[in-house]
Parts: sequence; C-alpha cells; structure tokens
Amino acid sequence: MNTRKLGKSGLEVSELGFGCMGLSFPNAPAKDESIQLIRSAVENGITFFDTAQGYGENEILVGEALKPLRNEVVIATKFGFKDGNVKFGLDSRPETIKAVAEASLKRLRTDVIDLFYQHRPDPDVPIEDVAGTVKDLIQQGKVKHFGLSEANAETIRKANSVLCVTALQSEYSMFYREPEKEIIPVLEELGIGFVPFSPLGKGFLTGTINADVELAKEDTRNMLPRFSRENREANQALVDLVVSIATGKNATPAQIALSWLLAQKSFIVPIPGTSKLHRLQENISAIGISLSKEELKEINSALATIKIVGERYPAYMRDSAERK
Repeated sequence: MNTRKLGKSGLEVSELGFGCMGLSFPNAPAKDESIQLIRSAVENGITFFDTAQGYGENEILVGEALKPLRNEVVIATKFGFKDGNVKFGLDSRPETIKAVAEASLKRLRTDVIDLFYQHRPDPDVPIEDVAGTVKDLIQQGKVKHFGLSEANAETIRKANSVLCVTALQSEYSMFYREPEKEIIPVLEELGIGFVPFSPLGKGFLTGTINADVELAKEDTRNMLPRFSRENREANQALVDLVVSIATGKNATPAQIALSWLLAQKSFIVPIPGTSKLHRLQENISAIGISLSKEELKEINSALATIKIVGERYPAYMRDSAERK
C-alpha cells in the first residue's frame, strides 16, 4: 500500500486508515477476533489507526492489538467529552485535556500519542487555549501531532495560528459532500490533511442497505434521520449510481466510494471501519481501482443532480455533533 502525508506536517500514513470505533459497539466481534482483525490490517499495509477516549473500551483494545507492532503504526485518539462520555457533553478545559492524555497513554500502552484530536469544538473553551494545551503536551513529548474533528473554517484558522494543525477529521463521502464548500479549500490553503470518517456513508454506499432492509433494534443508524425508511428510499438514486459505476469497473460499490474519495485530493486519507475480515480486504482492494479525470468528471456531474434527503443527526445531537 502507498502512503500519504497529512498536509505539510510530514506525518506519513497508509493511504487508507482503519476506524476502530465499531469494534466496541454492540454485536462487535469477540476481543480476540477484534485484535486479530487489527493485526490483519497491519499485515495488509494499513499503518493508521483511529480511536478515541469517547469510544468506551476501544483504546484498551487498540493498545493491546498494536503493542507488538507499535513502531510500525500511527495511532490517533481524541479528547473533548466529559469523562469520555458523549452523553455528558463537551469538556476541552486544559486540565481535562492533560488528564485525558495521561489516561489515553496508559490505555494505549504507549509513551506517545501520534495524533491527538479535539473530538468536537467546545464553545466554552477558546480554541487557542486548546491548541496551546496540546502544544505543551507536544513539548513534553507526550503527543506528536494536533488534530481537530468536525471544526469549521474559522476554528481551523484560529487553532492553526497557535499550533500547526496536522489533520482535520470530519465526515465526507459521496453521501455527505458539505466539506467541499469551505473546509477542503481551507485545508489545502493551510497544508492540513483531511481524514474522512464514514467514507462509506455509514454503510449506505455499500449497496447493501435500501428502504426494504430492516435495521436491527440496536443499530445506531436507527436514530439518524438520513436512515429512516423514507429517506433511504429517497436517496436510492445515489446507491444506484454507485452500483452502476462499480459494475462498469468490475468493482464493489464500497470500492468505488473509497476510490472516489482518494481521487479528490492527495492529502485525503479515509478511515473506513469494519468488524469483518472480508470487508477489510474489500476496502483495501479499493486502492487498486483508478478513476480517470474523465470518469471523475462524469461521476461528479451525476452526483450534482442527486439531492440527498435527511439530516445527518437528530436535532438533539446536532449542536455537539456538527458545529458548522
């Protein structure tokens, strides 16, 4: 697998990363299976792993899985929620950031965090104070790089004026293209990498979910407006487009969705997550699919004609989930 540099920071990672959050969800594989999956990702060339304090026991799992391979990988984690629980609200006070860093180092079984993201902007703490705190942690050798997640253009600029931001993590896919308006131009201008989460549209772009599919009761997508039966039906045109492209390229819809993302900018590193080995291998195979300029132009023209229906998050989650 080729590598990419996240902006001008010099942080070099595999062109596809691995989002580990789902390995701590209900119905996730057993611990031993999850550890083997993460190690299989490394064996297949992935060097970039994403976790967070707010993902339950996920840091412990990632730390155990990658401990024997620590010198081969880049680990990103996040701070920014009270007691690490998204339900308790935001907390990016300097003393909290420092405490989270210490706790994350222990859970990850490492002496340095490669990339430390603020999980969500905190309106009660100036971003300059957040950046300054992470700068102190970098000077202490506990953190190597600073990142933001779901931050708007103004916040990115303010943070970068205090400490160079290495990467922004936000949702971006054929299913959600909002970052193209303001965010990606700012990242390109400032030399900041972009790490899209949910690059497969939370599974919608795999072609396996339509209006007739019954989501399991515990499936977190049930609370997302975009995944209501009516909205899935309304957005089926996007899936049909991706499926048709995949058929023409002898690929899967997921592979087309990932190859499209990789083709947008050289500083983009998607982090698809999965709990299944065959899906991991499918995702990795996307790097072998190339889309020509003409093909990308045709795809983007088709995408422009499709209106996506439904909000990403319910209203009660929107304030903390997307500050745009």
